[in-house]
Amino acid sequence: MIDGLFKKYIDPLWEMPAKPLARLFTANQVTFIGLALVTAVSLAYVWHGSAFWYAVTLAVAFSADSLDGAVARLRGERSAFGGYLDAVVDRYQELAALAALAYVNDAWSAAFFALSGSFLTSYLKSRVAMETAVDNNAWPDLFERQERIFFICLALLCQSLFGGSLAVTGGVIPPALWLLAVLTHATALQRFLRARKILKALPRKDQPS
Repeated sequence: MIDGLFKKYIDPLWEMPAKPLARLFTANQVTFIGLALVTAVSLAYVWHGSAFWYAVTLAVAFSADSLDGAVARLRGERSAFGGYLDAVVDRYQELAALAALAYVNDAWSAAFFALSGSFLTSYLKSRVAMETAVDNNAWPDLFERQERIFFICLALLCQSLFGGSLAVTGGVIPPALWLLAVLTHATALQRFLRARKILKALPRKDQPS
């Protein structure tokens, strides 16, 4: 929702920190750097187990990943493949983050449903694009990638601040992941209903006799 509604205001903000990167790296290289950073901080979380430091480093790593689009604009490298690569890498980043959360907090079931909801949210939009042209700015749905990242980092901060004082078995992360699962699948349903409306408005294809 944040990206869909405020993209034209957010994108220019990334261009200032992206300028030094644009002198050294291509946009696709920045995309892979973002994946490496998210993977590295997720593996570090498995090692140190600190929810606070994972929240901080994950927020920085995901922010670095957002610079690839700004680098592409500055270098004039925007391409269909670049957008495709960015979308694929985004899925692997979420997989790394949720796998680390599941491992450290023994929350595999919750992480599985959160990840499946995230993947379905992405798929339900891209699948419509196979049938008709899709306006990327016309899908301001409930829990898109920016909201999911913010939610995960907030849950980690709550775990670090209140996890020991709350009467929640296993801490904050497992119930937070179940809530994330509900919200991602609700977003997937929201996209399904929008897709249904769009596709039903298209002219009917001729059926073979």
